[in-house]
Amino acid sequence: MLVFQPPFVRPRHPYAFPMRNIPLSTVDATPRIVLAIGTDYPPGTLLPTHAHRRAQLLYGMTGLMEVETADGNWVIPPYSGVWIPAGQAHQVLMQGVSTRSLYIAPEAAPRHAQHCEVLVITPLLHQLLLASADLPAQYDEQGRDGALVQLILHEVRAAPTMPLFAPMPKDPALARLCKAFLRRPSLRSPPEDWAASLNKSPRTFTRLFRQQTGISFSQWRQQACLMAALARLSVAGASVTRIALDLGYDSPSAFSTMFRRKLGQAPSDFLKEGAASATPGHSQSSTPPPAD
Repeated sequence: MLVFQPPFVRPRHPYAFPMRNIPLSTVDATPRIVLAIGTDYPPGTLLPTHAHRRAQLLYGMTGLMEVETADGNWVIPPYSGVWIPAGQAHQVLMQGVSTRSLYIAPEAAPRHAQHCEVLVITPLLHQLLLASADLPAQYDEQGRDGALVQLILHEVRAAPTMPLFAPMPKDPALARLCKAFLRRPSLRSPPEDWAASLNKSPRTFTRLFRQQTGISFSQWRQQACLMAALARLSVAGASVTRIALDLGYDSPSAFSTMFRRKLGQAPSDFLKEGAASATPGHSQSSTPPPAD
């Protein structure tokens, strides 16, 4: 696993050129509400736990991103983004991702969730994010660049969320069980076993789990399995049938039905996208899949 340190690339004038593969710290003080930075990450890159004074929209067009905070875990598939609030400590594992990041001043943040969110990136927002990568740090706020930034903020505000979050309980004993499940998820893991591990009745456990996570145990279990499926589908040579059975589904068709209901596409389609982006010499399209 690689620990990523962005290479410092000094343009001839740091405020007049597009910002690619540069550390945020070199431009963070720029008097603009939005900074757009494009970065390419090798597979297996780990960004250790860190935080920004600005809110961040992290968008990857290829590969897979896994985000972890004290609140829980998120998985972000291609053509999706993750909203990270200002000051939120987080770590990110990148699996062959080329990103477009927006760093937004807290007072201009278009979303107000206190935890990370996985967002659907519409075709319009995709094109806007591509265009933002060509903005210099000190873009003209009154001209075309300023209008582009304002439109991006409107689109980020309107972006729908995706159910790719496994909230982490604060109760230490329950959190240990959740973390163990995330390492080896299975739809067949019954709540009765969890309740017994905590010396609680099934009813008390069910109530505790919802109080601690905000969702039911069955919802959490399904979301955790969906996140695990996405991570496994991104691996070369992955088998939908093997993944479905490993995660405890009765059949590949039952797994595919759930996957399509939650994400709007079949796991086999995602498998094809992952294989294409991992192919040497693959040319990344600038057009995302059509919106459902």
